[in-house]
Amino acid sequence: MKKHLPLIPLFKQFIRDSETGKRLKKNGEKITKGSISNYKYTFNNLELFVETTGFELRICDASKLNKRERLSEKNYWKKFYKKFTEFLYKKGCYDNYVGANIKQIKTFFNYLKRDKNLNTGDFHQLFYVRKEAVDILVLSPEQLKFLIHDEAFHNSLSPAMKRIKDVFVFGCTTGLRYSDIFKLTNKNFDAQNGDWYLKVKSQKTKTYSFIKLPNYAVEIYKKYKSKSTKTLLFKKVTLFIFNRSLKHIGEQAGFIDAIEMSRERQGKTKQLNGKQLRFCDKMSSHMMRRTAITTLLILGMPEHLVRKISGHSHSSSSFNRYVHYAQAYIDKEIDKVHQKLENY
Repeated sequence: MKKHLPLIPLFKQFIRDSETGKRLKKNGEKITKGSISNYKYTFNNLELFVETTGFELRICDASKLNKRERLSEKNYWKKFYKKFTEFLYKKGCYDNYVGANIKQIKTFFNYLKRDKNLNTGDFHQLFYVRKEAVDILVLSPEQLKFLIHDEAFHNSLSPAMKRIKDVFVFGCTTGLRYSDIFKLTNKNFDAQNGDWYLKVKSQKTKTYSFIKLPNYAVEIYKKYKSKSTKTLLFKKVTLFIFNRSLKHIGEQAGFIDAIEMSRERQGKTKQLNGKQLRFCDKMSSHMMRRTAITTLLILGMPEHLVRKISGHSHSSSSFNRYVHYAQAYIDKEIDKVHQKLENY
């Protein structure tokens, strides 16, 4: 007879062990705060799923199952996957979010096996992790140039908005993640033979970048630097306020062209309907890194050097999306030239 254990308390333990350092990565490093935050989102979804559907979430020792019981257990987890993903899709979630939840659940099952010595079987390997290619939205070189050099626009902003714009421009130049840019201090900047360099270790990839800064980025650094090496360069601001401010800055800058955005749900493309989206409406912290990488590629920097600056490994599949986007931009510009030749 199968002995069942409730899953929810075990998932709570999984989160606690990740937070306290009892559970570590394979390389011995602590689990990041970002990963733990994702575990908590998945846990909340599981609790709401149980509360809404009445589905009993439990595990059992698969090593003691006979053939009939093993088939029954396999069908149970297939049923869970179907019902849980349907639950998320009915909430309006898209493939990336649903796939991320399933990925966290698979990680939880691996924890049960490796850390808790619970033989739950390999039924979780049946779970398919969906992914979608979300449109990359970046500033064009012309838009970035406007934010960098237009003094009249800069002076029209409030002091708080000026600071947000400076941070955004700095991020669009260096390719730093939001989490990394607000940890910069004077120690991250180094002057050599009249040139300034940014040296930083990515919180996510743990790789070091050593980036030569253009004059306008140096001016931003000098504007906000402190005498103390421990004081943060940029005053911290919540992600919500940062993103909201960027949308306002984009609107004031005239970045209001209509755009079409699509997402995928169960592998099918869905156009985002409702209110007409403008470019400024989709401006966010993610645009900094995307803009920096794409701009370097568009303006001709070799791909292997851009990878080095951005901290992407040679095998990184996510980097290829920037390459494809940059190529599409180049193709578009070439088409414009060909059009002129035809009408010359």
